[in-house]
Amino acid sequence: RDNDLVVNPIKGKQLTNVRASGTDEAVRLVTPIAMNLEYAVEFIDDDELVEVTPKSIRIRKRYLKEHERKKAARD
Repeated sequence: RDNDLVVNPIKGKQLTNVRASGTDEAVRLVTPIAMNLEYAVEFIDDDELVEVTPKSIRIRKRYLKEHERKKAARD
């Protein structure tokens, strides 16, 4: 997809001693889509995979690192 964001969820936010007028606690996340195997297979793109475990179904990129995705896109 063209609007995919490159995000590393492991990296934490940089903290400062300056207080902002708005707080980060106001962020509301939408609930994830309840996904079954058929929906996941229909939803994925050519550069994505479906991981199936006994407890969950996950969609992930075929190439996890951004430079690997760019290299695969050129080929």
